[in-house]
Amino acid sequence: MFSRIKARFNDMGTIGTLCTEAEQHALRDQQREPGAEHFLLAALDLPDGTARRAFEEVGADPAALKHAIARQYGDALAAIGLDIGSPLAAAAGQEQLVAKPGAFNASASGQEVMQALAASRSQHGPLLGAHVVAIVAAMPHGVAARALRAMGVDPGQLKSAAEAVARADAQP
Repeated sequence: MFSRIKARFNDMGTIGTLCTEAEQHALRDQQREPGAEHFLLAALDLPDGTARRAFEEVGADPAALKHAIARQYGDALAAIGLDIGSPLAAAAGQEQLVAKPGAFNASASGQEVMQALAASRSQHGPLLGAHVVAIVAAMPHGVAARALRAMGVDPGQLKSAAEAVARADAQP
């Protein structure tokens, strides 16, 4: 019983870290509400290292994800006739937004990630970054999906790799 309580307490800490980091990534992107792409970046930041290992298992560079996401934003703006140059450079020139006090809010895709994490909680051991990667890789649409495709990552392979990494990491 004590181990279950401890596991839930640890998962709550991981969720807190994940949400805080996702929000920081969103604010750096001049967005108030983190989306799935920000949760994916936050998963790469988690100290368990499983999200990074999942990317590496499919031959993808986890460090390239931020640029691929920025490129998706730039491409979307270019599609409506706005040219901001390099999305990363444009964001660097702006003052970063700060978090608003109050309840945590995520965009629709961010909420989808959190709901999927909650729904899958009983299906695995401790919450790991690889679980977030598996959920986001299964999302067929959105910035994260387009960024993964732009990186040449097969979402199905990434999902499978993330699930395998999570299973291996959960083994004693």
